[in-house]
Amino acid sequence: MFDAGKSTDDQRSSTVKEGRPAWDGLTSAEVRERTGTGLINSVPGTTSRSLWDIVRANVLTLFNAIVAGCFILLLVLDQWRDALFGFSALGNSLIGIVQEFRAKQSLDRLAILHAAKSRVIRDGRTQQIPAEVLVPDDVVLLSAGEQVTADVRLLDGGYVEADESFLTGESEPVPKHAGAVLLSGSLIMAGSGRAVVFRVGPDTFAYKLTAEVKRFSLVTSEIRSSLDKVLGVITWLLLPTAVLVTYAQVHNAGGWADAFSSGRWIPAAVGVVASIMSMIPLGLVLLTSVAFAVGGVRLAGHMVLVQELAAVEVLARVDVLCLDKTGTLSSGALTFDAVHDAGGPPAAGWRKALEWFGAKAESSSTARSIGDAFPAPQLLPEASSVPFTSARKWSSVTFPPGSGAAGTWVLGAPDFVLGQSPSGAHAHRLAAALASSGLRTLALAHMPGSMAASAKGSALPAEIVPVVLLTFREEIRKDAPQTLEYFRQQGVSLKIISGDDPRTVGVLARAVGLGAGAAYDARNLPADPLLLEETVENNHVFGSVTPSQKRDMVLALKRRGHTVAMTGDGVNDVLALKDADLGIAMDTASPATKAVARLVLLDGRFDRLPAVVAEGRRAISNIERVSMVFLSKTVYITVISLTFALLLWPFPFLPRQLSVLDGLTIGLPAFFLALQPGAQRYAPGFLRRSLAFSVPAGICAALCVLAVSTYARFAGQYSAGAAQSAAVITVALVASWILVTASRPLNWTKSLILAGMYAGLALLFTAPPVKDFFRLDWPPPDLLAASVTVAVAGSLVIQAIRFFQRRLTRRPADY
Repeated sequence: MFDAGKSTDDQRSSTVKEGRPAWDGLTSAEVRERTGTGLINSVPGTTSRSLWDIVRANVLTLFNAIVAGCFILLLVLDQWRDALFGFSALGNSLIGIVQEFRAKQSLDRLAILHAAKSRVIRDGRTQQIPAEVLVPDDVVLLSAGEQVTADVRLLDGGYVEADESFLTGESEPVPKHAGAVLLSGSLIMAGSGRAVVFRVGPDTFAYKLTAEVKRFSLVTSEIRSSLDKVLGVITWLLLPTAVLVTYAQVHNAGGWADAFSSGRWIPAAVGVVASIMSMIPLGLVLLTSVAFAVGGVRLAGHMVLVQELAAVEVLARVDVLCLDKTGTLSSGALTFDAVHDAGGPPAAGWRKALEWFGAKAESSSTARSIGDAFPAPQLLPEASSVPFTSARKWSSVTFPPGSGAAGTWVLGAPDFVLGQSPSGAHAHRLAAALASSGLRTLALAHMPGSMAASAKGSALPAEIVPVVLLTFREEIRKDAPQTLEYFRQQGVSLKIISGDDPRTVGVLARAVGLGAGAAYDARNLPADPLLLEETVENNHVFGSVTPSQKRDMVLALKRRGHTVAMTGDGVNDVLALKDADLGIAMDTASPATKAVARLVLLDGRFDRLPAVVAEGRRAISNIERVSMVFLSKTVYITVISLTFALLLWPFPFLPRQLSVLDGLTIGLPAFFLALQPGAQRYAPGFLRRSLAFSVPAGICAALCVLAVSTYARFAGQYSAGAAQSAAVITVALVASWILVTASRPLNWTKSLILAGMYAGLALLFTAPPVKDFFRLDWPPPDLLAASVTVAVAGSLVIQAIRFFQRRLTRRPADY
């Protein structure tokens, strides 16, 4: 139980105004008074990062600090021509900031469309208002499926069951009676009542406890964790590499004393900067962020709200999709069908009882459809009631003697309502026949007197008598069969998990092309975890599933190594959505369901999901291609730095030369490639596949440069400039072929990108101003021939590496 503490708002009395009870609500004047003093429920948005967070993430990093230090050093040494990488890094950061900020704006605009609403009593009538304009002493109406958006205290006559797992980690709903405190972030799982607000905005307990963490509990991202590992290794390699390269550069300058006396320490420092800067894959992190951000913006165009950008990647990894029937495969709109005599003794007042159940329209779509069929001119006063829960699967109301409907009325799933009734055999058979025809069926039963307290949370008493059966029709989404067929073709296993009667679920499953016969009855699910895993793995359609069973089934699939997505729209889906790798809420979902989902289909179109999956695959496929190029460069620069340092040879490149090569063979092409279409199926092992290519390819490129530098050093009297130009030609040709290899299969767009790259490389050696700036020139014919020959041989080896990498990692060829 929470100790929410006290605040100034806590000291308010339970009446808003002298002589007026709290449950009458505030007047407009009182709301204006509180709003004018700043007492509103507005808090900083948590569906996306703030502008400052975006800037900080793109600018204030360890690698950017190293870049800035090297940049300033070269400017101080008057070597500004070799400081081009600084402008490149600044451009990277600006692109990342702009792209993420644009994504933030798009996602924030969509977030407004499904921002939390609260039902309040103001000026004596019920109103629905944005949660952010709640003020202290507002009277809020709570019912199942809603999220508490401020700290409130339950008023007399209210009872709810609240999921406080956002705040405590405890997954079981907590009963809350009159006078109990409900904290912001809690989810109402069952019951209803009125509550008075006593803390709002930043003063709420949840805001103080969770701040930014509440929404940014990150999904498991293989790309993000893999890149973190790579960047960690590079960080550890930077210092020893810098020390070795520094020693080699100073040795070639004649030692420390001669280097400082002659001024040759300046080119030595430039060589050290070149090696360090080229080891850092600055653009890789940028392009990963941009790919996720662009994915989020593209999905926003499909009316899909991404509540965490890395969820775009998880889409590509999903291999099991669990679907709730109602609101997902069906439209979620129930139409009342008919009343059927259950065969029990007649009980007066059943219409009055249905009017009472139908008046609770905010509880569920079932209650709304009952209310439409049985409108209530005047409700009977209740003596007591038991709210519906997905675990109990029934609710009840007790009317006092003399009311015209005296006794206790129970409405719920036939198997649960009629389970212990000796007079329910006929009703059971009729309910089974109706459910087998695809109709959703409810049973209304009656017993004299009030229900014993012991029965309110368990089985119903045996003396309960069936009165009538109610049937409802629900419409299958027109897009459901085609969408499900798409997932089957993509190798995604489908599971329908519903709380409805297994026979009804089975009929709907057959209508969309899944299964044959009745669904598996979840009441028979084994308790043993291993047997549960096997049962869930081998069956595809389940009925009579409780919320806790939905969660257990999702966890069982995850234990089997699956990446699980769960769609849903009801409060009974909350537990499973939270524990799935990816929770997807429909537009009709309750606020509680949307709060825990990573994706929200804002227009409720089930056929959006294929585009969602394709976007995830595009992102992860392109990031994998780009990572192979960036990591290959990191490998060959690291190997070149260490090898040349151990041989005590000068580093073979200037920073400006590596900057332009990075831009032409990696940076600019990779930026466009990261945004290319791609629907390749995901296969686990992102980092393993990337390193399986980039490590041998990088070593091959380094050996090519070493071979040409060795030839230039020992096979003829070549100038340092000629040897440097030969090394640049060699690495340019090999690096460009790495890009070509990673870009396959080629299309017109990719071909134009690659053609632009080769045109830029040709310009380096043909345009006099460019040649002079980058200190490049055509080497002597024999050295040029050696460079081209070695580069061609290296490219053939890289092609072979790619061939064997696909075979070893068991990934289908791209071409």
